[in-house]
Amino acid sequence: MQLNLVGQNIWTFDGIKVKFYGFPFPTRMTIIRLKNNALWIHSPEKLNSELEQELSELGEVKYLISPNKLHHLFLPEWIERYPNALNYSAPGLAEKRKDIQFNATLSDKAENTWVNDIAQVVVRGSPVMEEVVFFHKPSSTLIVTDLIENFDPATLSGWQRAIGRMAGIVHPNGKTPIDWRVTFRFGSREKAREALNTMLSWNPTNIIVSHGICVFGNGAEFLNKSFKWLNKG
Repeated sequence: MQLNLVGQNIWTFDGIKVKFYGFPFPTRMTIIRLKNNALWIHSPEKLNSELEQELSELGEVKYLISPNKLHHLFLPEWIERYPNALNYSAPGLAEKRKDIQFNATLSDKAENTWVNDIAQVVVRGSPVMEEVVFFHKPSSTLIVTDLIENFDPATLSGWQRAIGRMAGIVHPNGKTPIDWRVTFRFGSREKAREALNTMLSWNPTNIIVSHGICVFGNGAEFLNKSFKWLNKG
């Protein structure tokens, strides 16, 4: 069994580790089952036969979600495997990946096909990248990609732990990486705060992160702590 049950109709899948600036980045995909057994796939991971089989037992892959400009590596193979699925781009990704035909760009408004189960907000304010954050209402689970990274210190070498702690991305104090946090000084922190207020209004119990240790229980408290940097200055 490769899928991990989080709550009713929501699962995660732990993908391969990728190297990024010398760090072994663990990766994670989230699957939500909507009405009529339609599957909503957040940040698609590398496919394998066992994963395909488990997905087929859950329902039909209908929606492929790329939540920011970095999470698109395996999207082409999903499009080939599931040609009838609809592909959704984060703001700016369609311009970056002109080789991929997207059906729509994600916004603050959830699509009619998932609005009853999933809310969403675009985190704006950085001139470098915008990320779309989602909230699965039935399980009270916030789904983020790179906006919060929460690396397990046991998976890092000594120098990696030291750098990771300086960057603010090591459990239990994970947050937005410092290189991305700095860019908000050249954009609009107020816009980012608006998105944060929306996330806090959802009062999440759990937080699924793409890189590192997820949070199960006290999600709103962790979210507040992770974004203290945003309210400074």
